[in-house]
Amino acid sequence: MERNKSGLTPEQIRRYNGETLRLLSLYLNLAADTVTPETVRQIAEETGVSREYAYASVLAAVCGLETAGRDRLYFENYFVPMIKEEDPAAYEADPYCRTVRIPSKKRGRWEWRTMRLPACEAFVRQDFRVFPDGRMIPMLGYFMREFSYPAVLENGREWMTLMPNEIATTLPAVRQATGRVLTFGLGLGYFAFRASEKPEVESVTVVELSPDAASLFCEEILPQFPHREKVTVITADAFDFLDGMMRDGEYDFAFADIWHDVGDGRELYRRFRTYPPRFPHTRFSYWLEDTIRCYEDPSLWP
Repeated sequence: MERNKSGLTPEQIRRYNGETLRLLSLYLNLAADTVTPETVRQIAEETGVSREYAYASVLAAVCGLETAGRDRLYFENYFVPMIKEEDPAAYEADPYCRTVRIPSKKRGRWEWRTMRLPACEAFVRQDFRVFPDGRMIPMLGYFMREFSYPAVLENGREWMTLMPNEIATTLPAVRQATGRVLTFGLGLGYFAFRASEKPEVESVTVVELSPDAASLFCEEILPQFPHREKVTVITADAFDFLDGMMRDGEYDFAFADIWHDVGDGRELYRRFRTYPPRFPHTRFSYWLEDTIRCYEDPSLWP
């Protein structure tokens, strides 16, 4: 049976792709705070490995892997490359985080608040990474100290946060934004803020479904934007806007971000993908597109 440089067969890779997502979903939902800074430091100091390797070892053990036995290749080829120790100061220095102060406010179903991520609690740090051999690996990170971040909750459920994943997966769209920009989904206004800061961006139009979220943003957050004059918020359904209000050539760039995660995003992404042919003068981008496309690719799955 053919093996690649990782020592894994194509069949093993597809099986491990699925198994990794299953294990990490359980871990992130049920035991994301299991690893502690003390444990990571102790293992690293006693064994001479890096803190990232120590973290990966503990994570794998929690997931039931025998890292020095039958699961060695799985551990080395999946868990080791997925873990990265991140510097919270790099995110705290983000222009939005340095400029905008999030109030603790509720309106209707929506609540804005500041939340805290404990030291060493795992978080998703960017889109899936697909390696040339077909390994599909979620990218996880952790901080060695507590991290505070703003969040929007709908009926008590986190809808949008400024965790590293949201920043990392939104910045590619920010870099593409130019001219007259359109974005579907408001959240905390992170994309609107970063896009409006660019000299080459003329305007940013935000289409937001919830009147409560839109009014709270316009009252409390938008006034803090240095270039708030560029930003316009329209309360409308994204697809109603596309079907009846948007004209071809009206916008140069559009960013779709109306889903909570990949679970509800796949169907909405497919629906959005039917619109670019109707608006050939607008370049479209989609939040979490790389990860969604991994789920849509049957060659990556058992």
